[in-house]
Amino acid sequence: MFFKSLSMALATTALVGLSAPAFAEEPNFDATATAAPAAVAKYGLAQDLYAMGVEMKDALMVVTAAKIASGVQMTDVEREKETQTSEVTEEEDTADSPTDVATMLATAKELAADDETMMAMIEDIEAESARGRIGGASRTLSRLPAGAVDVWKIPFYGQSYAEVGIAGDGDAPLSAVVTDEYGNRVGCARSYDTIYCNFVPVRNGYFFVTVANNGRKRNSYYLLTN
Repeated sequence: MFFKSLSMALATTALVGLSAPAFAEEPNFDATATAAPAAVAKYGLAQDLYAMGVEMKDALMVVTAAKIASGVQMTDVEREKETQTSEVTEEEDTADSPTDVATMLATAKELAADDETMMAMIEDIEAESARGRIGGASRTLSRLPAGAVDVWKIPFYGQSYAEVGIAGDGDAPLSAVVTDEYGNRVGCARSYDTIYCNFVPVRNGYFFVTVANNGRKRNSYYLLTN
């Protein structure tokens, strides 16, 4: 698994006040169910590889990230959320959304220099259309101010594999907690600027995704679901 363990840093009151009643219920998800990671996991992997490739100045790694990202079809959707603001003084941010395929390819060209093999790979990715893309994944962009918290309410079908991901723009550290309607927490993982959760709901129900911006700059992130 390419994600590392996530150490959660959200205040308990944010979850209790916005996403869970005062009584305990059995979790609405099967903690033992497994399935192969799908579109959301692949998109998160692409973001991680890109960040690592830029840090290492590795053209092949950046090209690979672009190829993975280009194979994931994302549909922009509107979702229900509440936002808790904060009094944190914001610093100027630089990015306005997570890295897209065009930016990845532009970076790859810079790193590839005169490498003909790399340039040919980049041209192949640019020429590809939506063929072979993984469908069924959705994204919603949120521009979360420094110190603020988003709480999303997401419906999932019972007995169906569910994926939730957070892909940030790199300007500020994000943390996230996913719970069912009773406040039972779903296990998630993190690597670089992405957070990933997968589970199988026992029955139809709502899940709450609480995302906190723990930095001093705005973070424009995607909430991703399958």
